[in-house]
Amino acid sequence: MSGSTGPRAGGSAEPAWLVVVDMQVIFARPGSPWRTPGFADAAAGISRLLPAFGDRVVYTRFVAPEKPTGAWVDYYRDWPFALVPPDSPDYDLVPELPAAGHPVVSETTFGKWGPALTEAVRGGTELVLTGVSTDCCVLSTALGAADAGVHARVVSDACAGLSEADHRRALDTMALYQPFLEVVTVSDVLGESVTGR
Repeated sequence: MSGSTGPRAGGSAEPAWLVVVDMQVIFARPGSPWRTPGFADAAAGISRLLPAFGDRVVYTRFVAPEKPTGAWVDYYRDWPFALVPPDSPDYDLVPELPAAGHPVVSETTFGKWGPALTEAVRGGTELVLTGVSTDCCVLSTALGAADAGVHARVVSDACAGLSEADHRRALDTMALYQPFLEVVTVSDVLGESVTGR
């Protein structure tokens, strides 16, 4: 396994890209209405994965639109604290997962799969998905990628949900999408023996 090309998926010859979904201050900070329990555990799992992927890492950010439309109007009526500019410190990536030198894709939608992320992964069709929250932005990103014919491994212990039950339900949902989506662990991705930790 090469740190510059990233682990390969199953029998694929194509090296995978690590996609770090929305590991932002707004989901990490104590007291934030959007704080995600388990954020620190997800960050620890991601930190273990980062060295294996070298430069094949992309970060995403959820940001508010300048002017919400449709059902987003009601959404931000419920969450007015989050209707701030994309450069607000609330929407910064957390410093413990340094993004310097890596692409950062910012979207106003839960799902991050789209033209910008496709370009960031250089058209790659093998992803390793991590981040928060499992039951919202990770799930939406995974389903969008699956519809595009992309194979993604969702790393259960490098994601966190709004509750443990929601996290598990989202993983179970994504597991229904085989062979497009697989639920794996950090050790699976790194090829580690569970007994050899």
